[in-house]
Amino acid sequence: MSQTRISDTAGTSSAPVLPRIAIVIPCYNEEEVIPETSRRLRDKLAQLAAAGAISPDSRIYLVDNGSHDRTWELIEALCRDHAQFSGIKLARNRGHQNGLLAGLLTAQGDALISMDADLQDDVDQVDRMVEEYRKGAHIVYGVRRSRAEDSAFKRLTAHWFYKLMRWLGADILENHADYRLMSRRAVDALGEFEEVNLFLRGLVPLIGLRSAVVYYDRGSRFAGTSKYPLRRLTGFAIDGLTSFSVVPLRIISLLGLLISALTVVLAGWVLWVRLFTDVPTPGWASTVIPVYFIGGVQLLCLGVIGEYLGKTYQEVKARPRYTIEKTL
Repeated sequence: MSQTRISDTAGTSSAPVLPRIAIVIPCYNEEEVIPETSRRLRDKLAQLAAAGAISPDSRIYLVDNGSHDRTWELIEALCRDHAQFSGIKLARNRGHQNGLLAGLLTAQGDALISMDADLQDDVDQVDRMVEEYRKGAHIVYGVRRSRAEDSAFKRLTAHWFYKLMRWLGADILENHADYRLMSRRAVDALGEFEEVNLFLRGLVPLIGLRSAVVYYDRGSRFAGTSKYPLRRLTGFAIDGLTSFSVVPLRIISLLGLLISALTVVLAGWVLWVRLFTDVPTPGWASTVIPVYFIGGVQLLCLGVIGEYLGKTYQEVKARPRYTIEKTL
């Protein structure tokens, strides 16, 4: 039997396929920073395309997350004047995480880079992220080298938050926010997570694909005010803690067991004093203090249980995480 051998034609080579990059920027009342942010990102894409690192048709997606200022007007103008911009307008504000997810699941590209609009994330690190992606990483995390520019209170609370998250079993990178690159395969995998209570910093590591880390120095906000005051940061932290671990519920069970054991010991002591000594029966302090203590513990436990119950209620309803009103 004769066999035909198929071989490559000598002297021919195929040009490497350049990745098409999409940069996703969630925006909420960011009219003061959008002009500068868009200019820097446009220049960065042009620089990378000229260097042959990415495809010339790479794009920037600006997601208006229910802004009340001129954010959407500026996005519309950018889309009219520059071909590499696309706009996504959500019908109402659904929080930073849902706005970011809307952009990631809507944008087109071989790899998607998410960052905030305030220019605190170092735009120049996009080069290193793309380099790591071309080496085979599906997820590239942007991690801050330090928190020197933060207040002492914010540094302390952030440090203990990450330590607590890891202690509760969450696979989370310290000092990583939402500055990251994800391959199309990683984004598709993220889209399979259907939970309503989003904490992307904890969800993305669960994907499990090959990852890399890029360290950078986080700058100060270019303009405007932070969209994460203490109240929202606290809520964000609670969402993260309760979305990835049931350890707080187990702590409640252990706490209940411990208090029950202490109550039995206290009751035994009171009975022993009453039967075998002439010491008068303890007064109101020994009664009121334990009652107030146990009452406070009960309220705390009910609050933790209520937090989980509320999240279960939201998940069971399975309402849409966002509604896109318009795309450009």
